[in-house]
Amino acid sequence: MKVTRIMLGRLQQTPVKGESGSDFRLYLFRAPVIVGNGSDERSCSSGTVIIYSSGVKRYFRPAELSGLRYDCVTFRLNHADRQNAASLDLPFDQPVELRDSFPVSSILKNMQTQSVSLGRLKEEFMELSMRQIFICICSEGEDPETELPDIPRYAQLKALRDAVYDDPMGVWSVDEICADMRISSAYFHRIYRQAFGVTLRQDVIESRLIAAAELLETTDLSVSAIAERCGYFSDSYFMRQFRLHKGCTPTEYRRRAAEK
Repeated sequence: MKVTRIMLGRLQQTPVKGESGSDFRLYLFRAPVIVGNGSDERSCSSGTVIIYSSGVKRYFRPAELSGLRYDCVTFRLNHADRQNAASLDLPFDQPVELRDSFPVSSILKNMQTQSVSLGRLKEEFMELSMRQIFICICSEGEDPETELPDIPRYAQLKALRDAVYDDPMGVWSVDEICADMRISSAYFHRIYRQAFGVTLRQDVIESRLIAAAELLETTDLSVSAIAERCGYFSDSYFMRQFRLHKGCTPTEYRRRAAEK
């Protein structure tokens, strides 16, 4: 299996249509979406995933005025990969509404981070990551009674975390969040870390660095301009944060992305 491209946090107002080309495409929708065409259209919730086979016609459009929000990874399957997918009964070309999209979303974030950081082990890492995603998708149909994690206010916390990654430049005030949820900040920090293993601040930083990585790959903006756009008022602090989380400087990341 070969991963050819990873795109996170894509925003689009217009429908996506046309053939998927020679690559397979996996989409994780982060907002409600309508999948299909004409009489076969289906309304799907946020957290829906679909894997389009190579050469298959795609069509999906926004279900809300806010537009499409999605992550996407394109990849190629060899004969052994196709046999493995068949043994898992992996559903191609049909939407699957995940009860909890966090595991798949987290794997995709790790894949993007490592896409320009790993050396000779990168392809193996990507393949293993995709296999984990396939297992997450296939497990949806095994036990429909499976409940969300038994963590207080998990649904609210998950919605908050999704919002952070959808709007990384937003102002995320713990005091305001706690006031809305009517809980103390100490309790909020405890259940947030219990739910996701990180703090809200760490998620805000990670979401902004993901946005910065996307800008480094897709624009010619200077590192300074990207730092400012991502909420950093100090270029040096931004570069330290980026290196700490991504394993290389912004300039190195851009160069490796261009070479890739």
